[in-house]
Amino acid sequence: MDWILYFVDLIRHLDVHLNDLVGTMGPWFYLAMFAIIFCETGLVVTPFLPGDSLLFTLGAMCMSINSELNLPAMGLTLLVAAVLGDAVNYSLGYWTGPRVFKSEKSFLLNKDHLLKAQGFYEKYGKKMIILARFVPIIRTFAPFVAGIGKMNYPTFLAFNVVGAIAWVGLCMGAGVQFGQIPWVKKNFEVVILGVIFISVLPLVYEFVLSRYSAQKKTTLDAKDHTPVNSKTQSKAG
Repeated sequence: MDWILYFVDLIRHLDVHLNDLVGTMGPWFYLAMFAIIFCETGLVVTPFLPGDSLLFTLGAMCMSINSELNLPAMGLTLLVAAVLGDAVNYSLGYWTGPRVFKSEKSFLLNKDHLLKAQGFYEKYGKKMIILARFVPIIRTFAPFVAGIGKMNYPTFLAFNVVGAIAWVGLCMGAGVQFGQIPWVKKNFEVVILGVIFISVLPLVYEFVLSRYSAQKKTTLDAKDHTPVNSKTQSKAG
């Protein structure tokens, strides 16, 4: 439980913790931020790491008075981390996916899921590589599944770079633009929670939509399987 409380505190007071790290680590702080973004986008086991909120906070920190951070250097560092992270994630999916998805009986890792992933990326792959950047958890798994689906790598790389530029640019840019507004500085915790809330809205929408569709399908199936005699008796009554 202690680590959960620490993680919550880390997210709530992200700017405070990062400022402490800048003073402690010096130039190595850039490497630490590179590692976080790289792992968040490059490893399917670390989707819990901060992404949007971290970029926003770093953008705001770069523009603060007496900041030791250089905006172009930080932006380039995070951009490279995001591109390399997705590239590594794609490679992991490409090389390990076929080996993992061999079981005919596995509920999660079976060949049917591999075929679905391939079909999904044939239809939506290009734009989803960009859009997934802005959705937590999804952005961690999107390149992995693209690799499993054998998406053409030059195509993936092009959309990977475009998506990374858009993601890092917009999130850091928002921090640069709004981070120095007095109200934002005073209520930074609320702003960060708002950024996280907005980030997860697509996931919530997709979950609600899928639940509604499943419920609707169940209702229609129930009507279709209503015995003919029951319908006849109902009309006769």
